[in-house]
Amino acid sequence: MPVLLFLVDTSASMNQRSHLGTTYLDIAKGAVETFMKLRGRDPASRGDRYMLVNLEDIPFGIKAGWKESHATFMTELRNLQATGLTTIGQSLRTAFDLLNLNRLVTGIDNYGQGRNPFFLEPAIIIAITDGNKLTSSGGVQDELHLPLTTPLPGSELTKEPFRWDQRLFALVLRIPGHASVEPDPVGGVPSDDSAITPMCEVTGGRSYSVFSQRMLNQCLESLVQKIQSGVVINFEKTGPDPPPLEDAPAESLKSGPQPWHCCHKLIYVRPNPKTGVPIGHWPIPEAFWPDQNSPTLPPRSAHPHVRFSCLDAEPMVIDKVPFDKYELEPSPLTQYILERKSPHTCWQVFVCNSAKYSDLGQPFGYLKASTALNCVNLFVMPYNYPVLLPLLDDLIKVHKFKPTIKWRQSFENYLKTMPPYYIGSLRKALRIMGAPNLLADNMEYGLSYSVVSYLKKLSQQTKMEYDRLIASIGKKPPPEAGIKVCWRGGGISLAQRRDFIQQLQSLSGDAHVLPLELNPKEFQGFHLALLNKDLKPQSFRNPYDIPRSHLLDQLSRMRRNLLNTNVCSLRGHDSDQLHSVPIAQMGNYQDFLKAAPQPLRDADPEQPKRLHTFGNPFKLDKKGMMIDEADEFVTSPQNKGKRPSDNNMTGGGPKRRRCMSPLLRLGRSYTPPVNPPPSPRLTSDMDVSDGEAEPDLIINHLHQNHCSPERSSDYQSEHSGPADPQDNHSLVDHQDGDEEENGQGREGEEEHEEGAEVILVDDQPPRYLSPAALKKHIHNETTKVNNELRTLITREIRKPGRHYEKIFYFLKQIQGTLDTRLIFLQNIIKEAARFKKRVLIEQLENFLEEIHNRSNNMNHVDPL
Repeated sequence: MPVLLFLVDTSASMNQRSHLGTTYLDIAKGAVETFMKLRGRDPASRGDRYMLVNLEDIPFGIKAGWKESHATFMTELRNLQATGLTTIGQSLRTAFDLLNLNRLVTGIDNYGQGRNPFFLEPAIIIAITDGNKLTSSGGVQDELHLPLTTPLPGSELTKEPFRWDQRLFALVLRIPGHASVEPDPVGGVPSDDSAITPMCEVTGGRSYSVFSQRMLNQCLESLVQKIQSGVVINFEKTGPDPPPLEDAPAESLKSGPQPWHCCHKLIYVRPNPKTGVPIGHWPIPEAFWPDQNSPTLPPRSAHPHVRFSCLDAEPMVIDKVPFDKYELEPSPLTQYILERKSPHTCWQVFVCNSAKYSDLGQPFGYLKASTALNCVNLFVMPYNYPVLLPLLDDLIKVHKFKPTIKWRQSFENYLKTMPPYYIGSLRKALRIMGAPNLLADNMEYGLSYSVVSYLKKLSQQTKMEYDRLIASIGKKPPPEAGIKVCWRGGGISLAQRRDFIQQLQSLSGDAHVLPLELNPKEFQGFHLALLNKDLKPQSFRNPYDIPRSHLLDQLSRMRRNLLNTNVCSLRGHDSDQLHSVPIAQMGNYQDFLKAAPQPLRDADPEQPKRLHTFGNPFKLDKKGMMIDEADEFVTSPQNKGKRPSDNNMTGGGPKRRRCMSPLLRLGRSYTPPVNPPPSPRLTSDMDVSDGEAEPDLIINHLHQNHCSPERSSDYQSEHSGPADPQDNHSLVDHQDGDEEENGQGREGEEEHEEGAEVILVDDQPPRYLSPAALKKHIHNETTKVNNELRTLITREIRKPGRHYEKIFYFLKQIQGTLDTRLIFLQNIIKEAARFKKRVLIEQLENFLEEIHNRSNNMNHVDPL
């Protein structure tokens, strides 16, 4: 996952304009966006992380770091302004510290334990600047200097501020202010001669001198190709040159240093195609022999210095011994090796001072051209592999993994010459081979206890610094109090010198000059005020520009401003002009709410808050749209053809979500949505028809469920949704049916009843129906309730187990005549027979016999 950090120069010189009409800062912003578009074409760009740093002081210069999103990055990029000095050195140090912040926590640097190329976090820093002089508060510098002091813990373990997987590239804008007649140079983009170029070359990058927009696009395409996973290594020749080839050109026969003798190039570390993470086995050795008695670690260079010997050697590989293979970036060294056309020989590589008793050290790998002669590879092997590999080959082929005493002595002698930090890698390799018991478990890794504890302490400190820096990103710098006037003190002021007074007299002629009595410390600590951009200048209107007909109105405005009798704080504006808003700002309602004063608390805190519907009067609360199947069956037939706003037409009623079905709540009586008119005649008929033994089987909800407004309020508070319109209507009608018959309706008071909410429905039946219409209405409502009960009972039958209490609870809610209930029960018995519920069938048959017995014992009268 490469990290792409953009360092944008925001000094005041970036405000200069090119012949294109845009400033350098605008060109830099466009270059960043173009780079991201070009990079987005590669599927590997999904894991990219973008960071943004400008030339402000830390931490305000970090605009987008480890935690910021892509949207934050783009917003901060667009908001950059060119003000300040050209402190590129400080900003580069900030960028490197930001990248190195998490390395000690993850442990990828592996200090004192060898350098693992497969432990990397590739990063590319792209600096976009104008290449002008480097300015700071201390003056103008000709060279780029990075600060030596840094708050990053553990920075003393590396000599340079960067690491071997971090490269710096610079785009130096040289686009002229006038269009050039000369054509662009043909070929590649040249390097720039600014102060940042040496820093780019040290890290393994380069600079680009950009003279036109076409060259800028060419540089961006080149930079996209530079995004490679790899580390930079210094390759240096040791020993004599190889013998020249017979057909070698005359230029290669020259004596003296050649370009291929010393190369500073990248080796590609390819990720594993399956996991996407590089996998390796062997480290590159350290440039020192670890001492267990040393309390500290010597600092390492960012790029390892690898020496290669030009003596031809035979490449050694054993089938079961793992090795690492890395491709070298094209360079003069790779070109020289490929020109020799010897893919079957190799050059051994060393790290100085890596061995205990040798300055050059023992070989840890070799450079070898590929068989197709199209690239050069670095093979990383076990340390001193010419000794170890023959031993392991004898162990496999001769001793058959049963080592002899002589073999063990040779192996122990090898372990004494091997750096101790190779123990872990060698143990893994032996486990892969099938010989895991050759190394003892108690072998030391070479670091002292003080060094190990110091590294653990550094990891904890780095974690704290990481959290502190992450929390500080995004904060704006405090406003400056002003420009402090510094006293140059130390000597006598020029105004107090006698010769200065004489020169002043000679210049002014015979005029008498007053003695100057100045205190050099008079203005010490004096600050010059800065321009406040938040204060808008108030321009006064010319009285002669005011029409004669508007003079009285203007006079009243001036009187109000003078006496401060109006809430308007703007001079020359009245209340109508105060509320004038530009069209572009008319929809910015959220900022208006943030700027509004905190409202007072509600007088009744228990009353739900009303959801504002700014911009859309038909706005619905999306949180209440999840419903159950049974709930959808209950609510959909009744709300069919109605607008969403019909369920909430009472003035002060809260907006409720759709109610879940009461049948799904155990322990609460079921309330089917039946709405018969509250007629005394109907009540008396139901009392006669019900008798004494069937209160639960025929329209029982009118007497049991709608019992009191307190019960209704409790029910509505538990169900977060709009109550059923007919349900509430029947509740109010039942409570006040007697008063409506006597002509004493309480429609005005019903709206303020607790828990009662009157809903006006267009298709509501009339107050007094004919007997035929009333019978049809009750039959329709009974059918709806029974259909829902059949759905719920069928669902309970299909469940495993013998818990049938809920089924009989639903059976007691059946509505209708005796024949209707008997047919309903027979259908339920057939459904239970489908699932072979024998015990349930017996209980249902007993329940059916009880209904027959009760119907025979009483005089059943049909309601109508």
